[in-house]
Amino acid sequence: MSDMKDHLKWMGGMHFECDMRGFKIQMDTAHEMGGTNLGPTPKELLMHAMAGCTAMDVVSILKKMHQDLQTLEMNVEVDKNKTHPIHFVKAKLTYILKGNLDTEKAKQAVEHSLTKYCGVNYMISKICKISYVVNVNGEDTATGFASFIDPQD
Repeated sequence: MSDMKDHLKWMGGMHFECDMRGFKIQMDTAHEMGGTNLGPTPKELLMHAMAGCTAMDVVSILKKMHQDLQTLEMNVEVDKNKTHPIHFVKAKLTYILKGNLDTEKAKQAVEHSLTKYCGVNYMISKICKISYVVNVNGEDTATGFASFIDPQD
């Protein structure tokens, strides 16, 4: 039996609807690409997944470190190659954390996510260089690159 399942249905044009665990997600593309702009593209959803996966890690890790995280926001920027298959080649994740936080612990939480825990960014890092910036209470406190240790090694 599969670990995860998705059902995709073509809605016409370039519009698709995905049903995952009862959650309906629309995918489409811009008008100039033949779509009707009713939802994000698959690559845009992948950017969301990159942010969501690592953000969940960071929240969980900071909670275990007894840190008072009040808000977490992220910005993701991606560069793609220009020939087919078009894919991510460079990504920058910016973590914007606010609260009564030890900056070293905030840095460690991000590093743990991007070296050990985040499965989405692990997969993406196989073809895409991922950098990060950690901003705590309005100040950039750390930068680095995702560097996962391959569990198969």
